[in-house]
Amino acid sequence: MDIRKYLERINFSHSTKADLETLKNLHLHHLLNVPFENLDIHIKKKIILQPDLLYKKIVENNRGGFCYEMNGLFYEVLKNLGFDAKMVSARVYDEPDPGPEFDHMAIIVELNNEQWLADVGFGDSFLEPLKLEPELEQSQYGRIYKIQKLDDGDYKTVFSSGDGKFMDMYRFSLIPRELNEYVEMCNYHQTSPESHFTQKRVCSLARPKGRITLSGLKLIETKDGVKKETELKDEEEFAEKLRELFGIEI
Repeated sequence: MDIRKYLERINFSHSTKADLETLKNLHLHHLLNVPFENLDIHIKKKIILQPDLLYKKIVENNRGGFCYEMNGLFYEVLKNLGFDAKMVSARVYDEPDPGPEFDHMAIIVELNNEQWLADVGFGDSFLEPLKLEPELEQSQYGRIYKIQKLDDGDYKTVFSSGDGKFMDMYRFSLIPRELNEYVEMCNYHQTSPESHFTQKRVCSLARPKGRITLSGLKLIETKDGVKKETELKDEEEFAEKLRELFGIEI
């Protein structure tokens, strides 16, 4: 990995000292510059979980990825910069139950005897890491997030849009994992008709005041809580918007 090229990819010009400020800045810049996308799945291009391939796709080829790719690369970046980080298994809630083990990948970073949940691969989610302090309400960009400790020792991440009602996101443990442990579920999510990722094509990028998303043949723009949807004419217009808004050519 050429860490300088990754930092250029996310338009990062801040300090790279392994501290909380750097972690927050890296997390935010990644999400504002690297789209969450599953486009390879829909052109039947196999996603292989190898650090060099993740780096080549996201950094050299100016692409994005889904959770295993985004967090897999971000973990390598954090380790490269000297952070004490580990990958953990998460299980996404599909009401009312969470999915299987390795359904999602997240990252735990330890700094000054505190732990932080980092996740640049969950789509529309927290833009800065969450402090791993149960029941602490953490406000970010119009949402409130909490991490709850469960009876079995696992944790659960929830969020609220400010109406007082919290929605489940995913549960996770603190057991350190290796990249190859996610391969089976990664293969499932890119091949199974039951996976959300095979059912709909998506490319989505956070913005400071909202988000921009291509979903199917629909362009969705959200700013200051106001959503605008535009139906695209055809695949040619989809490709044009992909180039124009995300800098991606397939």
